[in-house]
Amino acid sequence: MPRDTDFKQPLCADSNGLSLHAAVRCGADDRQALEQLCRYITRPALANERVQTNAAGQVVLKLKTAWRDGTTHLVMSPLEFMQRLAALVVPQEAEAPAQAAPPAECEAGCAHHRPVRLSWAKLFKRVFDLDLEHGPNCGGELKVIAAILEQPVIEKILTHLGLQARAPPRAPARGQALQAA
Repeated sequence: MPRDTDFKQPLCADSNGLSLHAAVRCGADDRQALEQLCRYITRPALANERVQTNAAGQVVLKLKTAWRDGTTHLVMSPLEFMQRLAALVVPQEAEAPAQAAPPAECEAGCAHHRPVRLSWAKLFKRVFDLDLEHGPNCGGELKVIAAILEQPVIEKILTHLGLQARAPPRAPARGQALQAA
């Protein structure tokens, strides 16, 4: 849904569903503001309290605010939910739209002339240094042929490989003892 508000503040922009507030900053010695900013930028795409399953096994997503037509919840299959969530977290590589030639003062490498989105494989390469586009032995092009989504199957595969089937418990970001130091 398009947003109703336009950002008229300096250093703020809203484009294609992404909002940027470049005026947000904190001092290097302001630990409380730094922690708050880190918590904000590392928050998940959706709050757990907004996602539930109904008796039919469908995913029910509660919207933060009602849409103009009065819609307060979205009901979808688990697969559709995962597809939509993946689109939020790892956007698909979009083909660059036809653009006019860049101005003389801007090179083709300027940020606003580069492709906007990277494929999930390129993101894995950038973040984890894992090349998911080429085979490790032959260097040939890899292609995704299946996605395993069922938790029991995933757990069985991980257990067979000798890996932990469950994620480790999350610890608090910082204990009281560390804050006093």
